Amino acid sequence: MRILHCFRAPVGGLFRHVLDLAEEQAKRGHDVGILAGSTAEDRLTTSKLAAIAPKLSLGIKRIPISRQPGFADMAAVRATVAHAQTLDLDVLHGHGAKGGTYARLAARWLALRGRPVKSFYTPHGGSLNFKPGTLEQWLLLRVERILDSMTSGLIFESAYASRVYGTCVKSGGAPQRVIPNGLNIADFAPVQPRPDATDLLFVGELRRIKGVDLLLNALAEIKPEKAVTATIVGSGPEEEHLKDMASRLGLDGLVRFPGAMPARDAFILGRIMVVPSLAESLPYVVLEATAAGLPLIATNVGGVPEIVSETDTPLIEPGNVGALKSAILSVLADPDLATQRAARLRSRVGGRFTVSAMTDAVLSFYAEARPKPTRLPFLATKLQSHRG
Repeated sequence: MRILHCFRAPVGGLFRHVLDLAEEQAKRGHDVGILAGSTAEDRLTTSKLAAIAPKLSLGIKRIPISRQPGFADMAAVRATVAHAQTLDLDVLHGHGAKGGTYARLAARWLALRGRPVKSFYTPHGGSLNFKPGTLEQWLLLRVERILDSMTSGLIFESAYASRVYGTCVKSGGAPQRVIPNGLNIADFAPVQPRPDATDLLFVGELRRIKGVDLLLNALAEIKPEKAVTATIVGSGPEEEHLKDMASRLGLDGLVRFPGAMPARDAFILGRIMVVPSLAESLPYVVLEATAAGLPLIATNVGGVPEIVSETDTPLIEPGNVGALKSAILSVLADPDLATQRAARLRSRVGGRFTVSAMTDAVLSFYAEARPKPTRLPFLATKLQSHRG
């Protein structure tokens, strides 16, 4: 098959998912390409795209894509269509709200011109994570409902994401699959923390939804009892705000902000992974840290319960600084128990979440699905009838 993956931001878990899926599809003999936004990236983006570029026979295309919806999206859709036209595609696979919109509109445009292309959409949270009741969420969900009729297949990384989509978007019948994110064999190599590793570690995009402010508040509350250290790895729109917040809370010397880096490089910088997110789908960082053998403190959000199911790893209430504080102190008080729990969770993840299984399921879904039937516009139908 000839496959193009479309998405806005080449950062974070969505980016990792696309890279893993695209590389494995290419290994299996498919022609694969990437179309990604050029207006969002971190210091790792260039190196990751350069590493995968030789493996992608359909190449990498970067176009301007804004985070917020607006008139600029029209130009981005046109650019997506123009690029897709040159590739003779079988599959357009959109990831995230923007990628899903562009991929499905491009597939519809191609179909109207006699080139049926299958269109797939993986939300990765996307429009489902926007604040309920806002105009922005209302608008995006309306768009999702319209685009549902143009979708050959919906792919969700978690049963949670599938349920939320069904509730919010009220799917019009597009075929669906739940296909969890997967890890490579290399992800399961255990890590050894550096001698100067901090007690806690956060790895992710620095934005409000990731809950780093809650972690800083918990550390400030713990400080009178115990000087707990933390490394905050990542970059994002909240980076400077969080650094200022750490200083205001008197955490200078206890909290480090080394910037963005590969997760495996980050794992040696801390002894306990903390994921204080307010919302998630099926976060890669939980899978990756677990595979590396790190004890985990995480919130009970999104698909995280699906990762820890059938294990004794507890989850905490999101947005609750007191619960986060208690969990941190509990793990630090009994590191042996935390290590044993981490080993049991690692075994569970190793048996369920692999790139090979993920790719098998996605390719199978591609093959089973059909391009969406396209009705000709009313005027075109009349003209065709008249000519007949």
